[in-house]
Amino acid sequence: MALVSALVEILDPGAVDPGRGLGRFIPVQFNPTEYTLTKGAQIAEIAIPGLDAPILQFVRGQSRTLKMDLFFDTTETGMDDTGVDVRTLTNGFAELVRIQPKTHAPPRIRVTWGAGLSFKAIVESVDQKFTLFTPGGVPLRATLTMAMREYRTLEEQLAELNLQSADHTRTRVTAQGDTLASIAHEEYGDPRDWRRIAEANPAVDDPAAPPVGTRIVLPAVERRSAR
Repeated sequence: MALVSALVEILDPGAVDPGRGLGRFIPVQFNPTEYTLTKGAQIAEIAIPGLDAPILQFVRGQSRTLKMDLFFDTTETGMDDTGVDVRTLTNGFAELVRIQPKTHAPPRIRVTWGAGLSFKAIVESVDQKFTLFTPGGVPLRATLTMAMREYRTLEEQLAELNLQSADHTRTRVTAQGDTLASIAHEEYGDPRDWRRIAEANPAVDDPAAPPVGTRIVLPAVERRSAR
């Protein structure tokens, strides 16, 4: 089976500049031995008086990140000062974090490796480590550590999420004697849903005595099936 090479493609035509080492495709000399994909979520802690631990509330998702090490070597051209500077192979990757003259921003890229990896991103950092030199100090070997953050448009994200809701968030103004539990009973039919209301209204310090006249958010909930 033929070896499939990893490839970096420049997605912004205005960023293509061969004079700066940025062709449409930037070749990877050797495939990475490993790479790391990371995905996280931002979670807020909402303190409720009297509880042993804060309520956790999802705030938003975070972009996926891709990290990989790339190895470059030009020792086959010679170990003395006639050897080719390895930076002729790595300069294009270093440019991926620089503001480009025509686009005024670092370029968007796509990293592909056969059918297993296709990652559209903006490069966050490129660390260059040079490990072998000619007697005159010309670097012949380098390892590049690249960190990339996934780039997706708003339209792409909304299409992927396909969010659906059978209900809509509403609001209500508190009256004398209201508690979050009594409001939950009236609105949702179950006083235990007071926690949902508390999570949506972190400014309400005391769920047993919300200030009269406060407009609170009533988050949408899935209706429980009858038993």
